[in-house]
Amino acid sequence: MAKPDHVFTCQACGAIWPKWAGKCDACGEWNTLVEEAAARSVVPGAFAAPMGGSGKKSKAVSFVDLAGSAEPPARIATGISELDRVCGGGLVPASAILIGGDPGVGKSTLLLQAAASLARGGASVAYVTGEEAEAQVQERARRLQAADASVHLAAETDLRKILEGLKTLKPDVVVVDSIQTLWADGVEAAPGTVAQVRACAHELVRFAKKSGCVVILVGHVTKDGQIAGPRVVEHLVDAVIYFEGERGLPFRILRAVKNRFGPTDEIGVFEMVELGLVETPNPSALFLGASGERPSGAAVFAGVEGSRPVLVEIQALAAQTAYGTPRRAVVGWDSARLAMILAVLETRCGLSFSGRDVYLSVAGGLRITEPAADLAVAAALISALADRALPKHCVVFGEVALSGEVRPAGRSDLRLKEAAKLGFSSAFAPPQKKNGSSAGVKVKQISHIADLAAAIGVEADN
Repeated sequence: MAKPDHVFTCQACGAIWPKWAGKCDACGEWNTLVEEAAARSVVPGAFAAPMGGSGKKSKAVSFVDLAGSAEPPARIATGISELDRVCGGGLVPASAILIGGDPGVGKSTLLLQAAASLARGGASVAYVTGEEAEAQVQERARRLQAADASVHLAAETDLRKILEGLKTLKPDVVVVDSIQTLWADGVEAAPGTVAQVRACAHELVRFAKKSGCVVILVGHVTKDGQIAGPRVVEHLVDAVIYFEGERGLPFRILRAVKNRFGPTDEIGVFEMVELGLVETPNPSALFLGASGERPSGAAVFAGVEGSRPVLVEIQALAAQTAYGTPRRAVVGWDSARLAMILAVLETRCGLSFSGRDVYLSVAGGLRITEPAADLAVAAALISALADRALPKHCVVFGEVALSGEVRPAGRSDLRLKEAAKLGFSSAFAPPQKKNGSSAGVKVKQISHIADLAAAIGVEADN
């Protein structure tokens, strides 16, 4: 039976189907199947030719000892400490990094600044753009005061020409902006499709491994915030980094979700100004805003992102509902966890939110995923419901269980030290198993959620 010469590839998940359908059964998305030329061994039921079928004898793979004797190569410092922190201490030679983010968040600005800083440090840097003309990138470089750096710039989308140029130049770092604009002449598909993105990413990653240079790819994101294209691209690269930021706010968060050479819980904080992105070594001062007495419904959470303590304000509002079903709106936190905290407050403390719309927001555009924020959210909700402000210069942290018990949070000494540095004198925190340093902060131990309500001055009905 003859094999089909065309297949249909889902542009959302990369699944391959022999026939067109309105819905992709692999990911459930509609109208995402696009006809493409069938590559060898990708049609369901088709297999590659048996090894040795061509008559050529292939060379056997060589194995080495797991311990190894070779020293790992030294990391390349970009000169931007926030970027180095997220990468694990700098760029690793022969690695591939994928950076994604919303349009206009500052991906190209950050990478152009990093390229200029690397070039000033003596590294050979190539910047390949497929979205802009060379004159446009040069104009941005002048605005960012980076035009004096000896960065090799090219505007090209043909992968074959790019690879030939890179083999001649032999750079230390390559920036490709963006992977969705490139096309390989051996793939019969439009640029940006799954087949093209997969093929171009594979060739660039292979070039990085063979040449020893660092390849940084820029990726577009979908409406769900995920990097567009097949997930196989994220599996190919060594690190996946998201650049996040809310429109209307100057803060930008650099966060790694995959990193083979470093942690994935570190964040880098930047501020967007007229001259580009500026590092923020002390993000707590920015996220807290103006100091002074806070109104009801506001609680300061002492969190830890990776190895960095971050203080951020959590704001809550409990308004009388005008409809039969109260509304729950969350910005910067998990909506399912908010529902859990509300259920614990109603069941263990007798506080009723059933007739109120609840709004919760993390100030500054930061997204919190740490469970230690439970107690701060509960404090903000209790304060908003009772219309009673929390004690002045007080921070809150701790994890809340379904029983109402407050569990210890890790790195409490680091949290309290950061709070003391910013002028906070008291804290609501869970009992600690070990006696750690309180850094001069008076700690009110909260072992149950009802103790928190009593500390705020709200009578808990158990």
